Amino acid sequence: MLKISKMSGKLEGIPAINTDTTTNAFCKKMNNSKKENLICRSCYSFKMLETFRKNCVPVFQENGRILSGAVIPENELPFINSAVFRFSAHGELINETHLVNLMNLVKRNKLTTFTLWTKRKNLVNNYCKKYGKPENVIFIYSNPYINTIAKLPEYFDKTFNNVSEDTPTINCHSKCKDCLLCYTKNDTETIIEKVK
Repeated sequence: MLKISKMSGKLEGIPAINTDTTTNAFCKKMNNSKKENLICRSCYSFKMLETFRKNCVPVFQENGRILSGAVIPENELPFINSAVFRFSAHGELINETHLVNLMNLVKRNKLTTFTLWTKRKNLVNNYCKKYGKPENVIFIYSNPYINTIAKLPEYFDKTFNNVSEDTPTINCHSKCKDCLLCYTKNDTETIIEKVK
């Protein structure tokens, strides 16, 4: 059974389904990359799951196993009782099956707006070409490169970018529940946060 996380800190009040960053092949490759300007080398999730949030690892691993292993029957997907919901506050898409299961959850819960952050735009692109894009999902391209502003990929609603210095363009600086810029459909396509 999928475990829904009650988030804390910046994400307090936003429920999420997470997977384990520390065992995700894509995340490990990015985290260990020699490229100096990758945000993944400063991954908050790795730091948390290897230290004071170690207790979350088994649950997140199980979520990943369930989501990436096989398509989950619709009657086994949970109902979500929240106006907004986040996918992958920890973790990244593992494979296409993972994305199919998340999108089936989106389709089952039409009154909730779901937001998915991912660097794996190819998986989103392939999914949307095959199945279409559900109305109640917001895809955010998580730009892997610090101090660059990503162009909006096809099928995505927003880009999330990180900068190393304070700039007037930073528009991510408060708790998510107090802002909801990423969690609502609006005219803002570019989100910018200072690296923490």
